[in-house]
Amino acid sequence: MALLRAAAAALRRRTRVPPLSAISSSPGPVPSPAARRHHITLSRGGPCLRSPSASAAASSYYIDRILLPRSFSHPLSTSSRDRDKDKEESLPSPPPASWVERWLPEAARPYAMLARLDKPIGTWLLAWPCMWSITIAAMPGELPDLKMLALFGCGAVLLRGAGCTVNDLLDRDIDNKVERTKSRPFASGALTPTQGVCFLGGQLLLGLGILLQLNNFSRVLGASSLLLVFSYPLMKRFTFWPQAYLGLTFNWGALLGWAAIRGSLDPAVILPLYTAGICWTLVYDTIYAHQDKEDDLKVGVKSTALRFGDSTKQWISAFGAASIGSLVLSGYNAELAWPYYPLLTAAAAHLAWQISTVDLSDRADCNRKFVSNKWFGALVSSGILLGRLAS
Repeated sequence: MALLRAAAAALRRRTRVPPLSAISSSPGPVPSPAARRHHITLSRGGPCLRSPSASAAASSYYIDRILLPRSFSHPLSTSSRDRDKDKEESLPSPPPASWVERWLPEAARPYAMLARLDKPIGTWLLAWPCMWSITIAAMPGELPDLKMLALFGCGAVLLRGAGCTVNDLLDRDIDNKVERTKSRPFASGALTPTQGVCFLGGQLLLGLGILLQLNNFSRVLGASSLLLVFSYPLMKRFTFWPQAYLGLTFNWGALLGWAAIRGSLDPAVILPLYTAGICWTLVYDTIYAHQDKEDDLKVGVKSTALRFGDSTKQWISAFGAASIGSLVLSGYNAELAWPYYPLLTAAAAHLAWQISTVDLSDRADCNRKFVSNKWFGALVSSGILLGRLAS
């Protein structure tokens, strides 16, 4: 008997059987009477092998309800892992890092972000009117001046960067209240205004180096564009038409490119080209402005997105038609050959696709349509090039 008591005590220590009160208070089904009698027997030191079926029932109960937590998953079950995998897949993936974040030193990144080097679409939109003008100014049957194309390409990077620096300096108290812009260098505190002014001076100095390589008429014309660059960021405070003012600024290259090649301006060719660029800017920047319309209302700034409201598509359709019509007139007056017109038709179709399919309540779709305008500029530029070579 003493031997049996010792064996029962060893078994209790090994299995750590809880007292009967723990069983009665634990959640889940109540063990069978046989299992309860078996537990009482063990707790009193009685024979542990009196009823094998009761022992099995009690052991199963203890393992399932006491030794294992209720949220424990069976090691062979994959349901919890599947749920974790589904949860990971449902989380939005972070945006891919730009080349600025991958390649530039950490100290240089805020300056590159300030100049929007990570978002080249603005440089393309500034450069295309320059390329149109330089190409249309070429002599019939000849390629455009490649040196001028390269100079204006570099100038577009610098001038766009300088414009963004001025814009962010003046708007730093507004940008931190707008979801899309609160991470910009001044709004986030990555750069101080003093650092921004020094950076702006460097950008303008490099731009001056490019401007000095042009003829005297082009130097004066190019320097005068700085008035537009510095005043544009203020327009959203005073008028619902800052996009029109941006059109005057961003398409100045349509005037400057022709002047750099010809040394003067031909109003019959250049004014329709400049007008086409302004109307095009009203289309793409109104779409762009719809990303911020809720925040703009909160902070009290104006835009054509707010001005047009539910009639936006009708307005930008009219501006798109005016842009294409002006491009037709400019090409006709410049005596471009027939290849210009099929490519201009393709550009018109692209613009119509943008306007008809954009979801103005979807920020991501507005941004996609805005970025796609680089292809509109490329189609027009290709048409001018082929039209000039075939003339």
